[in-house]
Amino acid sequence: MTTETIDTSLDAEMSFESALENYLSSDFGDLEEGSIVKGEVVRVDGDYVLVDVNFKSEGQIPASEFKDAEGALTINVGDVVDVFVARKNEMEGTITLSFEKAKRMQVFDKLEEVQEKEGTTRGRIIRRIKGGYTVDLGGVEAFLPGSHVDLRPVPDMDALVNQEYDFRVLKINRRRSNVIVSRRVLLEEERDSKRQDLLLTLEEGQIVVGKAKNITEYGVFVDLGGLDGLLHITDMSWKRIRHPKELVSLGQELELKILSFDRDSQKVSLGMKQLVNDPWADITSKYPENARLSGKVTNLVDYGAFVELEPGVEGLVHISEMSWTRKLRHPSQMVRVGDEVEVVILGVDPDKKRISLGMKQVKPNPWEVVAEKYPEGTILEGVIKNITEFGMFIGIEDGIDGLIHVSDISWTKKIRHPNELFNVGDTVQAKVLTVDQESEKFTLGVKQLTEDPWSKVPSNYPVGAMINGVVTNITDFGLFVEVEEGIEGLVHVSEISQKKVKSPSEMFKEGVTIQAKVIHVSAEERRLGLSIKQIKDDEERRRPKEFRSGSPETGGQTLGDILKLKLEEDAADN
Repeated sequence: MTTETIDTSLDAEMSFESALENYLSSDFGDLEEGSIVKGEVVRVDGDYVLVDVNFKSEGQIPASEFKDAEGALTINVGDVVDVFVARKNEMEGTITLSFEKAKRMQVFDKLEEVQEKEGTTRGRIIRRIKGGYTVDLGGVEAFLPGSHVDLRPVPDMDALVNQEYDFRVLKINRRRSNVIVSRRVLLEEERDSKRQDLLLTLEEGQIVVGKAKNITEYGVFVDLGGLDGLLHITDMSWKRIRHPKELVSLGQELELKILSFDRDSQKVSLGMKQLVNDPWADITSKYPENARLSGKVTNLVDYGAFVELEPGVEGLVHISEMSWTRKLRHPSQMVRVGDEVEVVILGVDPDKKRISLGMKQVKPNPWEVVAEKYPEGTILEGVIKNITEFGMFIGIEDGIDGLIHVSDISWTKKIRHPNELFNVGDTVQAKVLTVDQESEKFTLGVKQLTEDPWSKVPSNYPVGAMINGVVTNITDFGLFVEVEEGIEGLVHVSEISQKKVKSPSEMFKEGVTIQAKVIHVSAEERRLGLSIKQIKDDEERRRPKEFRSGSPETGGQTLGDILKLKLEEDAADN
């Protein structure tokens, strides 16, 4: 036997003795159930992982406990891991281990420490459940109540799944493996801290950066970092906007100016438009009166249209300034939102930030053209466009009509409605009576084409003249008598007879010809007064005195009474 062989035998004996000593030693396999020990991975196969924890035999752990979310093994032979001693059997020399339980216990230890120190722990939201979310805290699932997710209600709760956040541990029940966490508590602490820092530095006129956190019809609430400020819709832009969403979206980062700040109430008013120059500055020099320019219609109201001249500068075209000739009921009859229109500056009020605009002033006033083209006395022809009870409208120029009043159709005929003589579409000849540019009235007359027959009535029928005429109308107050075509006189009831007449219709009929005397005439008043009674009075005065009606010589007898008496006497003599 060689020396080398002897040495090898001695080493083997010593290794065996050492192993036996270790096996029989009091601390070999001294593992307590429920404890966490370190073990070495000695074998890895598809279903199990064998871990040596210095016991009589290796512990067998399901391979699933070492797989990640994608199902891949995260362990290799030779790795040292912490395992939980679930159960051991000294007699059989077997041991049951768990990698997951060890990991969970370690996580619980860490979470209890975090809770005690009011620290934070990182976790990932893995799913939505009733009332909140499930959060993975590195091997332990915790419950995150919906009310503790954020400072404000979350509009899209599904968007938080698979997101990582820091959490505060609110409650732990190790026996039931229950953990409740909160994110809102951390956000509140962060907000309060930032708010205190912000309150120390915030001042009016300062430029700040914030994030839009809520949008309403009247403005945007902006998070300045622990303190909310209001950006009112009127301070968002110099131009007119209907809703803040036209300029700002939720979560957008904004650069703003502090307009006012109340440190006691912690209210902050913010402005966006104040960061750019006010377009109304020096507005009168930019837009002098009578200047002609173009703009875009931005809004229509009952009384007019708003036209944008440049971003932030709008003017109003009143409905009365849209057309020289059309009587508009609403601006939409002329323009629509978005139309490009030409306008003229009528007036500028820089204090009230108002600009008056006109659209009709872009073109010449057609009423001025008409006044020059058709002076009073001009005879023209036109087509009847419309007939009403009070007259006819004649087309003169584009958008301008002339009115022939019913009283200006005939000198003599009494016309109740113009359609008695005319129809729409007829061409008529008329004379210009008035052209009023201010009130935009154009009046015409048909009867003025001929001389007024009443102008010759005083000379043709002077007071005292005898006329023959036809009774055309009988009323309770007298007779209307036509002396010539279109000229009528009136025999008042008091001028019919010396006796009292109760009703003229008992004595006369329409269509009969009578004789009368002119007792009053006026061309201006268009009146011709006639009398039948005065003819009889004149005849009575021309008779001999003894034969006059009611004379003393006849004893008050009438001529008829005397003749009757004479006849009776002659008959008695025979």
